[in-house]
Amino acid sequence: MSASAIAVAHRTCPDFPASAGLGPSRLAIGLVRPQLRFGRERASSTILLGAAILLWGANWPVMKLSLGHVSPLWLSASRFTTGAACLFAWQAMRREMQLPRRGDLPVVASVGLLQMMLFTALGAVAMTRLPAGRSAILSYTTPIWVLPAVVLMFGERIGRRQWAGIGLAGLGILVLLNPYVIDWRDGQLLGANAMLVAASAAWAACILHLRYGRAPSSAIQLAPWQMLLAAAFLVPLAYAVEGPFTGDGTGAFWACLGFVGPIATAFCFCGVNAASALLPANATSTLMLAVPVIGLALSTATLNETLGLDLILGALAIGLGIAASARQARA
Repeated sequence: MSASAIAVAHRTCPDFPASAGLGPSRLAIGLVRPQLRFGRERASSTILLGAAILLWGANWPVMKLSLGHVSPLWLSASRFTTGAACLFAWQAMRREMQLPRRGDLPVVASVGLLQMMLFTALGAVAMTRLPAGRSAILSYTTPIWVLPAVVLMFGERIGRRQWAGIGLAGLGILVLLNPYVIDWRDGQLLGANAMLVAASAAWAACILHLRYGRAPSSAIQLAPWQMLLAAAFLVPLAYAVEGPFTGDGTGAFWACLGFVGPIATAFCFCGVNAASALLPANATSTLMLAVPVIGLALSTATLNETLGLDLILGALAIGLGIAASARQARA
């Protein structure tokens, strides 16, 4: 093999030993082994993402039930406090706890403050005024923000079908927010819907950061620190806005917190963030569309929420728009 061919193979696969005199069989092993490892990592990330999507869909009706036992900001603070405690304990038992590196700090800040603190707090406050199913649909419109961002900020090209899909999804949001359904004179109701749209934009920014701005440490190593950061901001905010802790201490409260904290927070955030680092940003945001579908279905079944025509048409438009975008992206 020529020296130039070896150099190209080494640049393509860093694990390939860049030494002259390698035979064809060793060259094949050097090229294939990193690709196989990357394929296994992507497959495991997809499984993690699927489990997180299912549990996060179920989390919307559970959060709505939780708000009958604790105020929204204290619910958000409690879920990240318990989630961080679970992950710190798990890492301590495995002797894997470590401080974030300097290169990790931007990701710790973006995930902790945008994805965890801001998204969760806005969603919880909005659900005090809106049904859980409607809240789930509006919160997970991240592809509407992701696709234009990858074009304008990262120079990616998307086809006409993707632009048409974004337009259709945007039309779905307008259906959900039209003045025939929402009384725009009701500032609190309008503000609750605006909070959900802002929450989806915050998460879109986090998806883009995870995809294009890698951190030296893994998602599972950073997750407890991100949750600790979110809790550090949410606890004083909850105390300032809502007063002393408002949880009623009933069995229902602890059952809800047990699901919302260790499961829907500790496990799900780790799964989604690990997948976001390996999967394309467009694919991650598109797959996340299953969360509001599951949340809407479970909220309708368990909380007896009604499916109005605006919710059906809006959810259908958003779903078709994002599906069209995803199909073009795969092509």
